[in-house]
Amino acid sequence: MTDLTGQVAAALEKSLLPSVIARGAALRVIGVEDGVATLELTGSPGAVWPLASRIGAQIRAAVPGLAGVRIVTPGAPAPREAAGTLTEQARRILDTEINPAIAAHHGHVHLVSADDGWVRIRLEGGCQGCSLAEVTVRQGIEPLLRARLPGLIGVLDVTDHQAGTQPFFSPEKR
Repeated sequence: MTDLTGQVAAALEKSLLPSVIARGAALRVIGVEDGVATLELTGSPGAVWPLASRIGAQIRAAVPGLAGVRIVTPGAPAPREAAGTLTEQARRILDTEINPAIAAHHGHVHLVSADDGWVRIRLEGGCQGCSLAEVTVRQGIEPLLRARLPGLIGVLDVTDHQAGTQPFFSPEKR
């Protein structure tokens, strides 16, 4: 491990890793090359990706001489030609693979938008206000979309869960 790699790892563990883990992800230092630290993100990118600029800024501040920070995901598939836009592809996956699976809980996932690598969804029916909605998004929907959509950065849940009237698992059932 080079000195810079060790410094980046120490900065990551000291100030950033607890909040990253709390959001459902993990980061580890792969290495530092030409002044750019490469971090591997595992877990839930959609929960952590909005913090990417803050993570980079804090690491650069803690490690003098570091020019940049790059965050990658393991085994990211190479970009390939796919039929349709990100919106069309995401909608097709939601309609054919995800919605039939959550229909048993009287739930439905509505695609709000898909642009710049981000898919924004709204959970409806039994999923709106469900105490396990975050688990459904981070461990079910997001991994499936990431596997099928090479350009996907993350999934954002824009649901107003407080407005849910008939959640499948109410907060009392936790």
